[in-house]
Amino acid sequence: MNYSDNYRKWLENCDEDGRRELLALEGNDKEIKERFTLPLAFGTAGMRGTIAYGIANMNVYTVARATKGLADYVNACGAAERGVVISYDTRNFSYEFAMTTARVLGAQGVKVFLFENVRPVPVCSFAVRETGAIAGVMITASHNPKEYNGYKVYGEDGAQMSPEATAEVVAYIDKADYFGIPQEQTCIKTRDDVIGGNGKSISDHITVIGKDIDEKYYAAITKLSLSPEAVKAEGAGMKLVYSPLHGSGYIPVTTMLARMGIHVDVVEEQRLPDGNFPTVGMPNPEQPDALALGIKLADKVNADAVIGTDPDCDRMGVAIRDDEGKFVLLTGNQTGALLMDYILRRRSERGDLPSNGAVVKTIVTTRLADKIAKSYGVTPFDVLTGFKFIGEKIKEWESSGEYTFLFGYEESYGYLSGTHARDKDAVVAAMLFAEMVCYYQFKGQRLYDVLDGIFKKFGYFAESSTSFAFKGLDGMSEMGAIMDKARKETITELCGKKPLSKTDFLSGVTTFADGSTAPSGLPKTNVIKYDLGDDEWVCIRPSGTEPKLKLYVSVNAGSREEAKARNAAFTEALKKDILG
Repeated sequence: MNYSDNYRKWLENCDEDGRRELLALEGNDKEIKERFTLPLAFGTAGMRGTIAYGIANMNVYTVARATKGLADYVNACGAAERGVVISYDTRNFSYEFAMTTARVLGAQGVKVFLFENVRPVPVCSFAVRETGAIAGVMITASHNPKEYNGYKVYGEDGAQMSPEATAEVVAYIDKADYFGIPQEQTCIKTRDDVIGGNGKSISDHITVIGKDIDEKYYAAITKLSLSPEAVKAEGAGMKLVYSPLHGSGYIPVTTMLARMGIHVDVVEEQRLPDGNFPTVGMPNPEQPDALALGIKLADKVNADAVIGTDPDCDRMGVAIRDDEGKFVLLTGNQTGALLMDYILRRRSERGDLPSNGAVVKTIVTTRLADKIAKSYGVTPFDVLTGFKFIGEKIKEWESSGEYTFLFGYEESYGYLSGTHARDKDAVVAAMLFAEMVCYYQFKGQRLYDVLDGIFKKFGYFAESSTSFAFKGLDGMSEMGAIMDKARKETITELCGKKPLSKTDFLSGVTTFADGSTAPSGLPKTNVIKYDLGDDEWVCIRPSGTEPKLKLYVSVNAGSREEAKARNAAFTEALKKDILG
Protein backbone atom coordinates (compact mmCIF):
# COMPACT_ATOMS: atom_id res chain seq x y z
CA MET A 1 0.00 0.00 0.00
CA ASN A 2 1.51 3.35 -1.04
CA TYR A 3 1.36 6.52 1.00
CA SER A 4 -1.69 7.89 -0.82
CA ASP A 5 -3.65 4.69 -0.12
CA ASN A 6 -2.57 4.81 3.54
CA TYR A 7 -3.74 8.39 3.75
CA ARG A 8 -7.18 7.52 2.33
CA LYS A 9 -7.52 4.54 4.65
CA TRP A 10 -6.89 6.76 7.67
CA LEU A 11 -9.37 9.36 6.43
CA GLU A 12 -12.00 6.63 6.25
CA ASN A 13 -11.28 4.98 9.60
CA CYS A 14 -9.91 7.39 12.19
CA ASP A 15 -11.88 9.47 14.68
CA GLU A 16 -13.32 12.89 13.97
CA ASP A 17 -10.34 14.77 15.43
CA GLY A 18 -8.04 12.78 13.19
CA ARG A 19 -10.23 13.21 10.16
CA ARG A 20 -10.22 17.01 10.61
CA GLU A 21 -6.44 17.07 10.99
CA LEU A 22 -5.88 14.87 7.94
CA LEU A 23 -8.38 16.70 5.74
CA ALA A 24 -6.35 19.85 6.35
CA LEU A 25 -3.44 18.11 4.58
CA GLU A 26 -5.29 17.83 1.26
CA GLY A 27 -3.00 19.07 -1.50
CA ASN A 28 0.12 18.93 0.72
CA ASP A 29 1.69 15.89 -0.89
CA LYS A 30 5.02 16.33 0.89
CA GLU A 31 3.45 16.20 4.35
CA ILE A 32 1.18 13.29 3.40
CA LYS A 33 4.20 11.41 2.09
CA GLU A 34 6.13 12.05 5.34
CA ARG A 35 3.27 10.82 7.50
CA PHE A 36 2.16 7.80 5.51
CA THR A 37 5.17 6.24 3.72
CA LEU A 38 6.95 4.45 6.54
CA PRO A 39 5.52 3.42 9.93
CA LEU A 40 7.01 4.82 13.12
CA ALA A 41 9.96 2.57 13.87
CA PHE A 42 9.79 0.26 16.89
CA GLY A 43 13.32 -0.44 18.10
CA THR A 44 15.04 -1.56 21.27
CA ALA A 45 14.04 1.75 22.88
CA GLY A 46 10.42 1.31 21.73
CA MET A 47 9.12 4.12 19.57
CA ARG A 48 9.31 7.90 19.71
CA GLY A 49 7.90 10.52 17.39
CA THR A 50 5.91 13.71 16.98
CA ILE A 51 2.28 13.70 18.13
CA ALA A 52 0.11 13.68 15.01
CA TYR A 53 -2.17 11.41 12.99
CA GLY A 54 -0.43 9.08 10.55
CA ILE A 55 1.59 5.86 10.56
CA ALA A 56 4.87 7.74 11.10
CA ASN A 57 3.66 9.54 14.23
CA MET A 58 2.61 9.02 17.82
CA ASN A 59 -1.16 8.73 18.19
CA VAL A 60 -3.74 6.41 19.74
CA TYR A 61 -3.73 4.19 16.64
CA THR A 62 0.04 3.63 16.45
CA VAL A 63 0.02 3.06 20.23
CA ALA A 64 -2.84 0.54 19.94
CA ARG A 65 -1.06 -1.31 17.12
CA ALA A 66 2.23 -1.50 19.06
CA THR A 67 0.34 -2.71 22.11
CA LYS A 68 -1.45 -5.42 20.13
CA GLY A 69 1.98 -6.69 19.11
CA LEU A 70 3.18 -6.60 22.72
CA ALA A 71 0.05 -8.42 23.88
CA ASP A 72 0.55 -11.15 21.27
CA TYR A 73 4.15 -11.54 22.45
CA VAL A 74 3.08 -11.79 26.11
CA ASN A 75 0.43 -14.38 25.27
CA ALA A 76 2.89 -16.35 23.15
CA CYS A 77 5.14 -16.46 26.23
CA GLY A 78 2.21 -17.79 28.29
CA ALA A 79 2.66 -14.86 30.66
CA ALA A 80 -0.68 -13.04 30.54
CA GLU A 81 -1.24 -13.61 34.27
CA ARG A 82 2.13 -12.12 35.17
CA GLY A 83 0.98 -8.88 33.62
CA VAL A 84 2.43 -5.64 32.28
CA VAL A 85 3.21 -2.48 34.28
CA ILE A 86 2.19 0.83 32.68
CA SER A 87 3.51 4.23 33.72
CA TYR A 88 3.51 7.62 32.07
CA ASP A 89 5.00 11.08 32.46
CA THR A 90 3.61 14.61 32.19
CA ARG A 91 3.75 14.99 28.42
CA ASN A 92 0.73 15.84 26.31
CA PHE A 93 -1.33 12.70 25.63
CA SER A 94 0.75 10.54 27.98
CA TYR A 95 -2.31 9.64 30.03
CA GLU A 96 -4.40 8.95 26.91
CA PHE A 97 -1.69 6.71 25.43
CA ALA A 98 -1.32 4.89 28.75
CA MET A 99 -5.07 4.19 28.92
CA THR A 100 -5.07 2.98 25.32
CA THR A 101 -2.19 0.64 26.17
CA ALA A 102 -4.00 -0.68 29.24
CA ARG A 103 -7.28 -1.27 27.41
CA VAL A 104 -5.70 -3.08 24.46
CA LEU A 105 -3.70 -5.34 26.76
CA GLY A 106 -6.79 -6.04 28.83
CA ALA A 107 -8.85 -6.93 25.77
CA GLN A 108 -6.20 -9.55 24.90
CA GLY A 109 -6.51 -11.10 28.35
CA VAL A 110 -3.28 -9.62 29.73
CA LYS A 111 -3.17 -8.50 33.35
CA VAL A 112 -2.31 -4.80 33.71
CA PHE A 113 -0.78 -2.81 36.57
CA LEU A 114 -1.62 0.81 35.75
CA PHE A 115 -0.09 3.62 37.80
CA GLU A 116 -2.72 5.99 39.20
CA ASN A 117 -0.81 9.08 38.08
CA VAL A 118 2.48 10.14 36.56
CA ARG A 119 5.55 8.23 37.70
CA PRO A 120 9.18 8.42 36.57
CA VAL A 121 11.12 5.83 34.60
CA PRO A 122 12.96 4.33 37.61
CA VAL A 123 9.69 3.68 39.48
CA CYS A 124 8.30 1.93 36.40
CA SER A 125 11.44 -0.22 36.15
CA PHE A 126 11.26 -0.98 39.87
CA ALA A 127 7.57 -1.87 39.65
CA VAL A 128 8.19 -4.42 36.89
CA ARG A 129 10.60 -6.22 39.18
CA GLU A 130 8.47 -5.80 42.31
CA THR A 131 5.25 -7.13 40.74
CA GLY A 132 6.95 -9.94 38.83
CA ALA A 133 5.48 -8.61 35.58
CA ILE A 134 6.60 -9.97 32.23
CA ALA A 135 7.04 -6.46 30.81
CA GLY A 136 6.55 -2.75 31.40
CA VAL A 137 5.52 0.22 29.27
CA MET A 138 6.59 3.78 29.96
CA ILE A 139 4.83 6.49 27.96
CA THR A 140 7.45 9.21 27.52
CA ALA A 141 9.64 10.99 25.02
CA SER A 142 12.15 11.73 27.76
CA HIS A 143 13.85 15.08 27.14
CA ASN A 144 12.52 15.73 23.64
CA PRO A 145 10.58 18.91 22.74
CA LYS A 146 6.88 19.21 23.57
CA GLU A 147 5.78 17.98 20.14
CA TYR A 148 7.06 14.48 20.93
CA ASN A 149 5.89 11.48 22.87
CA GLY A 150 7.07 7.89 23.00
CA TYR A 151 6.46 4.31 24.03
CA LYS A 152 9.30 2.60 25.90
CA VAL A 153 9.10 -1.14 26.64
CA TYR A 154 10.80 -2.99 29.50
CA GLY A 155 11.57 -6.67 29.92
CA GLU A 156 10.91 -8.75 33.02
CA ASP A 157 14.23 -7.72 34.59
CA GLY A 158 13.20 -4.05 34.55
CA ALA A 159 15.70 -3.14 31.83
CA GLN A 160 14.69 -1.89 28.41
CA MET A 161 13.60 -4.89 26.36
CA SER A 162 16.43 -6.87 24.78
CA PRO A 163 17.04 -6.74 21.01
CA GLU A 164 15.98 -10.39 20.70
CA ALA A 165 12.65 -9.92 22.50
CA THR A 166 12.06 -6.64 20.67
CA ALA A 167 12.43 -8.43 17.33
CA GLU A 168 9.70 -10.85 18.39
CA VAL A 169 7.40 -7.99 19.42
CA VAL A 170 8.04 -6.21 16.11
CA ALA A 171 7.11 -9.36 14.19
CA TYR A 172 3.72 -9.34 15.91
CA ILE A 173 3.30 -5.58 15.40
CA ASP A 174 3.89 -6.00 11.67
CA LYS A 175 0.89 -8.37 11.51
CA ALA A 176 -1.46 -5.91 13.25
CA ASP A 177 -3.70 -3.30 11.67
CA TYR A 178 -4.12 0.24 12.97
CA PHE A 179 -7.89 0.03 13.20
CA GLY A 180 -10.43 -2.30 14.79
CA ILE A 181 -8.16 -3.37 17.64
CA PRO A 182 -10.36 -4.40 20.61
CA GLN A 183 -10.09 -2.37 23.82
CA GLU A 184 -11.38 -3.48 27.20
CA GLN A 185 -14.03 -1.26 28.73
CA THR A 186 -13.29 0.24 32.15
CA CYS A 187 -15.26 2.03 34.84
CA ILE A 188 -13.17 5.15 34.26
CA LYS A 189 -15.03 8.24 33.08
CA THR A 190 -12.41 10.90 33.83
CA ARG A 191 -8.73 10.92 34.76
CA ASP A 192 -9.68 11.81 38.33
CA ASP A 193 -11.30 8.38 38.66
CA VAL A 194 -7.84 6.80 38.43
CA ILE A 195 -5.88 9.17 40.67
CA GLY A 196 -5.54 7.83 44.20
CA GLY A 197 -7.00 4.47 43.24
CA ASN A 198 -4.21 2.30 44.64
CA GLY A 199 -5.33 -1.33 44.55
CA LYS A 200 -8.57 -0.52 42.68
CA SER A 201 -9.71 -2.79 39.83
CA ILE A 202 -11.13 -0.72 36.97
CA SER A 203 -11.88 -3.67 34.68
CA ASP A 204 -11.52 -7.43 34.58
CA HIS A 205 -7.80 -7.19 33.83
CA ILE A 206 -6.65 -3.69 34.92
CA THR A 207 -5.59 -2.90 38.48
CA VAL A 208 -4.46 0.54 39.62
CA ILE A 209 -1.16 0.75 41.54
CA GLY A 210 0.52 3.64 43.30
CA LYS A 211 1.53 4.42 46.87
CA ASP A 212 2.35 0.83 47.87
CA ILE A 213 4.96 0.57 45.10
CA ASP A 214 6.19 4.09 45.90
CA GLU A 215 6.93 3.18 49.51
CA LYS A 216 8.79 0.03 48.54
CA TYR A 217 10.82 2.06 46.05
CA TYR A 218 11.66 4.70 48.67
CA ALA A 219 12.71 1.97 51.12
CA ALA A 220 14.98 0.39 48.51
CA ILE A 221 16.81 3.58 47.55
CA THR A 222 17.13 4.79 51.15
CA LYS A 223 19.54 1.88 51.64
CA LEU A 224 21.86 3.48 49.08
CA SER A 225 22.70 6.41 51.36
CA LEU A 226 26.42 6.46 52.20
CA SER A 227 26.90 9.45 54.52
CA PRO A 228 24.02 9.77 57.03
CA GLU A 229 26.28 11.51 59.56
CA ALA A 230 27.20 14.25 57.11
CA VAL A 231 23.56 14.67 56.07
CA LYS A 232 22.51 14.96 59.72
CA ALA A 233 25.14 17.64 60.29
CA GLU A 234 24.69 19.64 57.06
CA GLY A 235 21.36 18.72 55.47
CA ALA A 236 18.96 21.02 57.29
CA GLY A 237 21.10 24.09 56.67
CA MET A 238 22.01 23.19 53.13
CA LYS A 239 21.12 25.51 50.29
CA LEU A 240 20.00 23.41 47.34
CA VAL A 241 17.68 24.30 44.44
CA TYR A 242 15.71 21.70 42.49
CA SER A 243 13.56 21.82 39.35
CA PRO A 244 11.52 18.93 37.93
CA LEU A 245 11.18 20.89 34.64
CA HIS A 246 7.38 20.37 34.70
CA GLY A 247 7.95 16.62 34.84
CA SER A 248 7.39 13.55 36.99
CA GLY A 249 10.35 14.05 39.34
CA TYR A 250 8.83 16.57 41.74
CA ILE A 251 7.15 14.21 44.22
CA PRO A 252 9.78 11.41 44.40
CA VAL A 253 12.82 13.71 44.48
CA THR A 254 11.45 16.11 47.10
CA THR A 255 10.07 13.20 49.12
CA MET A 256 13.47 11.51 49.34
CA LEU A 257 15.36 14.71 50.14
CA ALA A 258 12.83 15.58 52.86
CA ARG A 259 13.05 12.11 54.39
CA MET A 260 16.83 12.38 54.46
CA GLY A 261 16.60 15.79 56.14
CA ILE A 262 18.06 17.79 53.25
CA HIS A 263 16.61 21.26 52.70
CA VAL A 264 15.65 22.09 49.12
CA ASP A 265 14.12 25.12 47.41
CA VAL A 266 11.95 24.17 44.44
CA VAL A 267 11.69 26.33 41.31
CA GLU A 268 8.02 27.24 41.60
CA GLU A 269 7.58 28.17 37.91
CA GLN A 270 8.62 24.62 36.93
CA ARG A 271 7.05 22.64 39.75
CA LEU A 272 3.65 21.71 38.29
CA PRO A 273 3.21 19.15 35.48
CA ASP A 274 2.82 20.78 32.07
CA GLY A 275 3.32 18.97 28.79
CA ASN A 276 3.86 22.25 26.96
CA PHE A 277 6.99 22.97 29.05
CA PRO A 278 6.33 26.72 28.90
CA THR A 279 9.49 27.87 30.69
CA VAL A 280 12.08 26.05 28.55
CA GLY A 281 12.83 25.51 24.88
CA MET A 282 13.44 21.83 25.60
CA PRO A 283 12.91 20.06 28.96
CA ASN A 284 16.44 18.72 28.75
CA PRO A 285 18.82 19.22 31.71
CA GLU A 286 21.70 19.06 29.23
CA GLN A 287 20.61 22.42 27.82
CA PRO A 288 21.75 25.61 29.61
CA ASP A 289 18.32 27.27 29.49
CA ALA A 290 16.73 24.33 31.32
CA LEU A 291 18.49 25.29 34.55
CA ALA A 292 18.37 29.06 34.02
CA LEU A 293 15.44 29.63 36.40
CA GLY A 294 17.06 27.30 38.92
CA ILE A 295 20.30 29.28 38.82
CA LYS A 296 18.33 32.52 39.17
CA LEU A 297 16.66 31.18 42.32
CA ALA A 298 19.96 29.79 43.59
CA ASP A 299 21.57 33.21 43.35
CA LYS A 300 18.61 34.71 45.19
CA VAL A 301 18.77 32.23 48.11
CA ASN A 302 22.59 31.89 47.96
CA ALA A 303 22.38 28.17 47.19
CA ASP A 304 25.36 25.90 46.71
CA ALA A 305 24.04 23.78 43.85
CA VAL A 306 21.17 23.38 41.38
CA ILE A 307 19.60 20.10 40.28
CA GLY A 308 17.25 19.58 37.34
CA THR A 309 15.55 16.40 36.13
CA ASP A 310 13.85 15.77 32.80
CA PRO A 311 10.12 14.94 32.33
CA ASP A 312 10.46 11.20 32.95
CA CYS A 313 13.10 11.76 35.65
CA ASP A 314 15.75 9.47 34.27
CA ARG A 315 18.30 12.23 33.53
CA MET A 316 19.80 14.75 35.94
CA GLY A 317 21.70 17.96 35.20
CA VAL A 318 23.49 20.04 37.84
CA ALA A 319 25.15 23.40 38.28
CA ILE A 320 27.72 24.24 40.98
CA ARG A 321 29.67 27.37 41.92
CA ASP A 322 33.17 27.83 40.52
CA ASP A 323 36.20 29.62 42.01
CA GLU A 324 34.57 32.98 41.35
CA GLY A 325 31.25 31.98 42.90
CA LYS A 326 29.50 31.80 39.53
CA PHE A 327 27.36 28.83 38.58
CA VAL A 328 28.76 26.46 35.96
CA LEU A 329 26.89 23.61 34.35
CA LEU A 330 28.56 20.25 34.70
CA THR A 331 28.58 17.82 31.81
CA GLY A 332 27.13 14.36 32.22
CA ASN A 333 30.67 13.01 32.21
CA GLN A 334 31.74 15.36 35.02
CA THR A 335 28.71 14.63 37.19
CA GLY A 336 29.15 10.92 36.61
CA ALA A 337 32.83 11.11 37.55
CA LEU A 338 31.99 12.97 40.78
CA LEU A 339 29.26 10.49 41.74
CA MET A 340 31.44 7.49 40.90
CA ASP A 341 34.38 8.83 42.87
CA TYR A 342 32.10 9.65 45.82
CA ILE A 343 30.49 6.19 45.88
CA LEU A 344 33.80 4.34 45.61
CA ARG A 345 35.47 6.67 48.13
CA ARG A 346 32.74 6.19 50.72
CA ARG A 347 32.53 2.43 50.18
CA SER A 348 36.29 2.27 50.65
CA GLU A 349 36.18 4.47 53.78
CA ARG A 350 33.38 2.36 55.24
CA GLY A 351 35.22 -0.87 54.48
CA ASP A 352 32.44 -2.32 52.33
CA LEU A 353 33.97 -1.91 48.87
CA PRO A 354 33.75 -5.42 47.38
CA SER A 355 36.90 -7.01 45.98
CA ASN A 356 35.03 -7.86 42.77
CA GLY A 357 33.45 -4.42 42.37
CA ALA A 358 32.64 -3.18 38.87
CA VAL A 359 31.37 -0.02 37.20
CA VAL A 360 29.82 0.18 33.75
CA LYS A 361 29.79 2.99 31.21
CA THR A 362 28.98 3.33 27.54
CA ILE A 363 31.52 3.52 24.70
CA VAL A 364 30.88 7.26 24.29
CA THR A 365 31.45 8.04 27.97
CA THR A 366 34.71 9.52 29.30
CA ARG A 367 37.76 7.35 29.95
CA LEU A 368 38.22 9.36 33.13
CA ALA A 369 35.77 6.86 34.63
CA ASP A 370 38.20 4.01 33.91
CA LYS A 371 41.02 5.81 35.71
CA ILE A 372 38.87 6.60 38.76
CA ALA A 373 37.61 3.02 39.00
CA LYS A 374 41.06 1.46 38.72
CA SER A 375 42.43 3.78 41.40
CA TYR A 376 40.04 2.07 43.85
CA GLY A 377 40.75 -1.43 42.56
CA VAL A 378 37.39 -1.55 40.77
CA THR A 379 37.01 -3.01 37.26
CA PRO A 380 35.49 -0.74 34.57
CA PHE A 381 33.44 -2.13 31.69
CA ASP A 382 32.33 -0.56 28.42
CA VAL A 383 28.99 -1.35 26.78
CA LEU A 384 27.12 -0.05 23.76
CA THR A 385 25.17 3.19 23.96
CA GLY A 386 21.85 2.63 25.69
CA PHE A 387 21.23 1.99 29.36
CA LYS A 388 19.71 -1.41 28.63
CA PHE A 389 23.22 -2.69 28.07
CA ILE A 390 24.20 -1.57 31.56
CA GLY A 391 21.10 -3.39 32.80
CA GLU A 392 22.26 -6.51 30.95
CA LYS A 393 25.56 -6.45 32.85
CA ILE A 394 23.74 -6.25 36.18
CA LYS A 395 21.60 -9.24 35.23
CA GLU A 396 24.64 -11.20 34.04
CA TRP A 397 26.56 -10.62 37.28
CA GLU A 398 23.60 -11.37 39.51
CA SER A 399 23.50 -14.78 37.86
CA SER A 400 27.23 -15.49 37.69
CA GLY A 401 28.46 -13.68 40.83
CA GLU A 402 31.61 -12.74 38.93
CA TYR A 403 31.32 -9.03 39.68
CA THR A 404 29.34 -6.78 42.01
CA PHE A 405 27.71 -3.83 40.27
CA LEU A 406 28.50 -0.51 41.98
CA PHE A 407 27.62 2.25 39.53
CA GLY A 408 26.70 2.81 35.91
CA TYR A 409 26.44 5.94 33.83
CA GLU A 410 26.41 7.44 30.37
CA GLU A 411 27.50 10.82 29.13
CA SER A 412 23.91 11.84 28.36
CA TYR A 413 23.17 12.58 32.04
CA GLY A 414 21.98 9.10 33.02
CA TYR A 415 23.15 7.42 36.27
CA LEU A 416 22.31 4.35 38.34
CA SER A 417 23.46 3.30 41.78
CA GLY A 418 21.91 0.13 43.17
CA THR A 419 20.12 -2.73 41.42
CA HIS A 420 16.53 -1.88 42.41
CA ALA A 421 15.95 -0.55 38.87
CA ARG A 422 17.60 -1.34 35.55
CA ASP A 423 17.36 2.04 33.85
CA LYS A 424 18.62 5.52 34.56
CA ASP A 425 17.42 6.79 37.94
CA ALA A 426 17.50 10.56 38.47
CA VAL A 427 15.76 10.21 41.85
CA VAL A 428 18.70 8.23 43.20
CA ALA A 429 21.15 10.48 41.36
CA ALA A 430 19.61 13.60 42.94
CA MET A 431 19.62 11.97 46.36
CA LEU A 432 23.27 10.94 46.12
CA PHE A 433 24.34 14.25 44.60
CA ALA A 434 22.71 16.18 47.47
CA GLU A 435 24.29 13.79 49.97
CA MET A 436 27.66 14.23 48.27
CA VAL A 437 27.44 18.01 48.68
CA CYS A 438 26.68 17.47 52.39
CA TYR A 439 29.63 15.09 52.73
CA TYR A 440 32.16 17.49 51.25
CA GLN A 441 30.73 20.48 53.11
CA PHE A 442 31.11 18.44 56.30
CA LYS A 443 34.79 17.99 55.36
CA GLY A 444 35.14 21.69 54.52
CA GLN A 445 35.46 21.12 50.76
CA ARG A 446 33.64 22.64 47.79
CA LEU A 447 32.45 20.34 45.03
CA TYR A 448 34.22 22.41 42.37
CA ASP A 449 37.53 21.86 44.15
CA VAL A 450 36.81 18.14 44.45
CA LEU A 451 36.28 17.92 40.70
CA ASP A 452 39.44 19.91 40.09
CA GLY A 453 41.33 17.50 42.35
CA ILE A 454 40.14 14.57 40.22
CA PHE A 455 41.34 16.37 37.08
CA LYS A 456 44.72 17.18 38.62
CA LYS A 457 45.18 13.53 39.50
CA PHE A 458 44.07 11.95 36.23
CA GLY A 459 44.21 14.69 33.60
CA TYR A 460 41.80 17.39 32.45
CA PHE A 461 39.30 15.53 30.31
CA ALA A 462 36.86 17.49 28.15
CA GLU A 463 34.08 15.78 26.24
CA SER A 464 31.38 17.05 23.94
CA SER A 465 28.64 15.76 21.67
CA THR A 466 27.22 17.64 18.71
CA SER A 467 23.95 16.66 17.05
CA PHE A 468 22.96 17.27 13.44
CA ALA A 469 19.29 16.91 12.52
CA PHE A 470 18.25 15.09 9.35
CA LYS A 471 14.52 15.60 8.88
CA GLY A 472 12.19 13.63 6.66
CA LEU A 473 12.74 10.67 4.36
CA ASP A 474 15.52 12.43 2.44
CA GLY A 475 17.24 13.28 5.70
CA MET A 476 17.41 9.65 6.79
CA SER A 477 19.02 8.73 3.46
CA GLU A 478 21.55 11.53 3.81
CA MET A 479 22.44 10.40 7.33
CA GLY A 480 22.89 6.84 6.08
CA ALA A 481 25.16 8.04 3.27
CA ILE A 482 27.45 9.84 5.74
CA MET A 483 27.78 6.69 7.86
CA ASP A 484 28.48 4.57 4.75
CA LYS A 485 31.17 6.99 3.60
CA ALA A 486 32.87 7.03 7.01
CA ARG A 487 32.67 3.25 7.14
CA LYS A 488 34.37 2.76 3.76
CA GLU A 489 37.08 5.43 4.05
CA THR A 490 40.53 4.72 5.39
CA ILE A 491 41.45 7.82 7.36
CA THR A 492 45.17 8.33 8.01
CA GLU A 493 44.70 11.65 9.80
CA LEU A 494 41.80 12.88 11.93
CA CYS A 495 41.69 16.04 14.01
CA GLY A 496 45.35 16.55 13.26
CA LYS A 497 46.33 13.17 14.72
CA LYS A 498 47.02 9.75 13.26
CA PRO A 499 44.34 7.36 14.54
CA LEU A 500 45.66 4.32 16.38
CA SER A 501 42.58 2.36 15.41
CA LYS A 502 39.13 2.55 13.86
CA THR A 503 36.31 0.40 15.23
CA ASP A 504 33.29 -0.24 13.06
CA PHE A 505 30.81 -1.70 15.51
CA LEU A 506 28.44 -2.63 12.68
CA SER A 507 30.97 -5.05 11.23
CA GLY A 508 32.34 -5.82 14.68
CA VAL A 509 35.93 -5.19 13.59
CA THR A 510 38.68 -2.93 14.94
CA THR A 511 41.29 -1.99 12.32
CA PHE A 512 44.66 -0.77 13.63
CA ALA A 513 47.06 1.68 11.99
CA ASP A 514 49.31 -1.15 10.77
CA GLY A 515 46.40 -2.82 8.99
CA SER A 516 45.86 -5.60 11.51
CA THR A 517 42.37 -6.31 12.82
CA ALA A 518 40.63 -7.63 15.93
CA PRO A 519 37.02 -8.22 17.02
CA SER A 520 35.36 -5.23 18.70
CA GLY A 521 34.16 -7.46 21.52
CA LEU A 522 30.68 -5.90 21.57
CA PRO A 523 27.39 -6.59 19.77
CA LYS A 524 26.96 -5.08 16.32
CA THR A 525 25.54 -1.58 16.08
CA ASN A 526 25.78 1.39 13.73
CA VAL A 527 28.68 3.23 15.40
CA ILE A 528 32.20 4.18 14.27
CA LYS A 529 34.87 5.12 16.81
CA TYR A 530 38.45 6.32 16.30
CA ASP A 531 41.11 5.94 19.00
CA LEU A 532 43.53 8.87 18.73
CA GLY A 533 45.80 7.83 21.61
CA ASP A 534 46.52 9.59 24.90
CA ASP A 535 42.97 8.73 26.10
CA GLU A 536 41.57 10.82 23.24
CA TRP A 537 38.93 9.56 20.82
CA VAL A 538 36.15 10.62 18.48
CA CYS A 539 32.96 8.81 17.55
CA ILE A 540 30.07 9.10 15.10
CA ARG A 541 26.67 7.41 15.40
CA PRO A 542 23.01 7.94 14.51
CA SER A 543 20.74 8.63 17.46
CA GLY A 544 18.62 5.68 18.52
CA THR A 545 15.63 7.88 19.37
CA GLU A 546 15.75 10.87 17.00
CA PRO A 547 16.63 11.56 13.31
CA LYS A 548 20.00 12.97 14.30
CA LEU A 549 23.66 12.19 13.70
CA LYS A 550 25.81 12.59 16.80
CA LEU A 551 29.51 13.44 16.84
CA TYR A 552 31.44 12.78 20.04
CA VAL A 553 34.84 14.19 20.98
CA SER A 554 36.93 13.39 24.05
CA VAL A 555 40.29 15.02 24.76
CA ASN A 556 42.78 15.09 27.62
CA ALA A 557 45.03 18.04 28.45
CA GLY A 558 47.06 19.67 31.24
CA SER A 559 44.49 22.33 32.22
CA ARG A 560 40.79 23.16 31.96
CA GLU A 561 41.46 25.91 29.45
CA GLU A 562 43.67 23.75 27.23
CA ALA A 563 41.19 20.87 27.34
CA LYS A 564 38.31 23.17 26.37
CA ALA A 565 40.24 24.70 23.48
CA ARG A 566 41.48 21.33 22.31
CA ASN A 567 37.94 19.91 22.34
CA ALA A 568 36.63 22.84 20.29
CA ALA A 569 39.41 22.39 17.71
CA PHE A 570 38.80 18.64 17.49
CA THR A 571 35.06 19.17 17.06
CA GLU A 572 35.55 21.57 14.15
CA ALA A 573 38.07 19.23 12.54
CA LEU A 574 35.68 16.30 12.93
CA LYS A 575 32.85 18.20 11.26
CA LYS A 576 35.13 18.92 8.31
CA ASP A 577 36.64 15.45 8.11
CA ILE A 578 33.42 13.47 8.55
CA LEU A 579 30.63 15.73 7.36
CA GLY A 580 32.63 17.55 4.69
